[in-house]
Amino acid sequence: MVFIATADAAGQPDCSYKGGEPGFVRVLDDRTLALPSYDGNGLFASFGNVLVNPQVGLLFIDFVSGNRLRMRGEATIDPADPLLAAYPGAQFVVRIRTTLVYPNCRRYVHRYALVERSQFVPKTGAVAPAPDWKQEDWACDSLPVADPALDPSHPVAPAAPNY
Repeated sequence: MVFIATADAAGQPDCSYKGGEPGFVRVLDDRTLALPSYDGNGLFASFGNVLVNPQVGLLFIDFVSGNRLRMRGEATIDPADPLLAAYPGAQFVVRIRTTLVYPNCRRYVHRYALVERSQFVPKTGAVAPAPDWKQEDWACDSLPVADPALDPSHPVAPAAPNY
């Protein structure tokens, strides 16, 4: 997983969690990373910002060991990126050319263990369920026309617990 910070054309910040199967963030060379953009809430608040302001910040946290890594860079989005085929279910691929990489102090990182991987992460040969919130009235009118949640035959995951 990675947390990614972006800012819009006016400099207003946004921070988003991005997750996937192990290895979903790929190191392409000594300065370039790639990661997929999977279906979300359709706002494109993080990666939409990249189209007007390519500067990004990334924070990787290993909650088991406490290790953290920070990066800054410039992101690009190419709808025809050749890596798209390597990411089942991805809408597009984001490439980040790093400009600064440094470790971060781990002393305040709370330790957690993986309980389960998300059922929503796309996998080859499997259909990820639509999240239950996409069936709610407030969301239905704002989903893209091709959103799988609008297809009555698409599986919908049971409601998430309310913690």
